[in-house]
Amino acid sequence: MSNSRDPHVLAQLVREGRRYWASPAGQALWRSERACLGPVCERLIGQHSLELGMAPMLSDICPIRHALGWAPSCEMADHESTLVCPPDALPLPDDSLSLVVVHHLLEVVPDPHHMLQEAARVTADNGRLIIFGWCPLSAGGMSRAWPGRRRRMPWRGQWRTPGRLGDWLAFVDFEIERVDYCGFHLPGSLPRNTMLETLGRRHNLPLGDSYMIHAHRRTQLAQSQRSRFELTRPLAGPALGSATRARPQSERNRKGD
Repeated sequence: MSNSRDPHVLAQLVREGRRYWASPAGQALWRSERACLGPVCERLIGQHSLELGMAPMLSDICPIRHALGWAPSCEMADHESTLVCPPDALPLPDDSLSLVVVHHLLEVVPDPHHMLQEAARVTADNGRLIIFGWCPLSAGGMSRAWPGRRRRMPWRGQWRTPGRLGDWLAFVDFEIERVDYCGFHLPGSLPRNTMLETLGRRHNLPLGDSYMIHAHRRTQLAQSQRSRFELTRPLAGPALGSATRARPQSERNRKGD
């Protein structure tokens, strides 16, 4: 993909990703990742959150009042609280979100540094930035060596270790608080083995299909910054800037749009 702002190329990428997450393998891993995110959500409070990714929303289990999803086009919006924009140009104020989740998107966008910078920019000083990524040392990571796999989801793109992303986060004045691994299974099977998942998460072994990075703004930097703009009500209309909060396609068809 040559340009993340090309709506057709980006939409095709997201369609391919959604097909994977609708498959049995994608659904099994999604459930494992949702279980990993659950304990994190229990400790979060706030008004607004945003999830950038191609899978069904994970963060809707968090007790945050207004959860925004993301889509590259109006036709692909799942609900009315969907932010339609390039993932590296978020039309949101600085420090306006209590939670930002980046779900397996940094691997495939052409400018991941800029996208991460945008995600960090809109995360509040006391908020959390959660990044889901593919673990290169997992069974799925090893299988990328099979001919032709790197041209298909989920094996395409550039897989990076948590340590590498820690360097990127430091560049945007964030630091890693914790890394959790999830999606444990034997080669050739799906992550549905409760015993393997329990053992893997209990000992936090870096062998799961994916990892979840918890990151927050560096404390000394957050304390020195001036108070910034905070959203006091759900985003609507002009608050979304150049983006669109789109109704699902089915709703537009019923209304004759």
